[in-house]
Amino acid sequence: MQIKTGIDQSNSMRFVTYNLRYDSRPDNITVQQSLDNLSDPLTAPGYLRKSGEQPWSLRRLRVAEHLLGEGIVLAGFQEALVRQVYDLAELFGEDWDWVGVGRDDGVEAGEYSPVFYKKSEFILRSYDSFWTSNTPFTPSRFPGAGSHRVCTTIRLQRRNGGHEFVVLNTHMDDQSEAQRRHAASMILARARYEAVTTGCPVFVIGDFNSPPDGRDSGAYEITTGIRQPGPLPADFAAKFSVDPSSPPFVLHDLRAHTPRRAVSANHATFTGFTAPNDTRVWSRIDFLFGGGNGGWQSTGYKVGSARSDDGVLASDHRPVFADLCI
Repeated sequence: MQIKTGIDQSNSMRFVTYNLRYDSRPDNITVQQSLDNLSDPLTAPGYLRKSGEQPWSLRRLRVAEHLLGEGIVLAGFQEALVRQVYDLAELFGEDWDWVGVGRDDGVEAGEYSPVFYKKSEFILRSYDSFWTSNTPFTPSRFPGAGSHRVCTTIRLQRRNGGHEFVVLNTHMDDQSEAQRRHAASMILARARYEAVTTGCPVFVIGDFNSPPDGRDSGAYEITTGIRQPGPLPADFAAKFSVDPSSPPFVLHDLRAHTPRRAVSANHATFTGFTAPNDTRVWSRIDFLFGGGNGGWQSTGYKVGSARSDDGVLASDHRPVFADLCI
């Protein structure tokens, strides 16, 4: 028996969230130089001979190859410095565009949480950024946090009269549990506002630095409704308020809201730059969530591998993919 959902499952879209690891070993090698130096495709690599973190000038080719090969139409990245954003824009090609700002100054300084989207698939309707701090509308840092933290919000419409949807992409703090809970409370409120005011499906993606359980799980628990959110900055609460009579709103972890047979065996999303048999730091902290207002269905969920045969890890995180029907 076929279950009728009112959603066209034949027209799915593949999203990805991917923490790139920032460009910690910068050099002056251009994208074209990296492409010119690619090895003979018929020559086998030295299997697993490389280890540890490699320069971005090598890793960027692996990122683009993998993601484009997966047929994605939207990507939310974290830890991308401006060079990394421009490099991926060059590698992805002219059919792609992106939105986002550097978190340190709201322009180009510091890491981005950009959203890339395929122009042949979508029309850009709106976008903005806010900081998950006490002063969300100016570049700022939450007290005690290790870094400025930003969230990118984008509303897109599928071409040819298709449905609209909203995506929020963020990277929460790696040092402050208080910041992560504050960020989750703000993002949940903004997601609810978008769901109520636009009526569109809403998705939240990113690196939460918060696993589903344990002492650092507060942000995940707030996002999924296990824990109550905290207070919001007054100006943020006023700008993104909704009618109190609006239905309760939650965000669903797509790993649990995808048919079990369509969920990949890979579980950990953070692996570090570790050897294949060293799993001590592995954890699940990168997520895709779907808004409880519905209008969507997740038909596939996959945690990809970041390691190539030669041992190079494209990042210390793995890409996380979801196939979504709206």
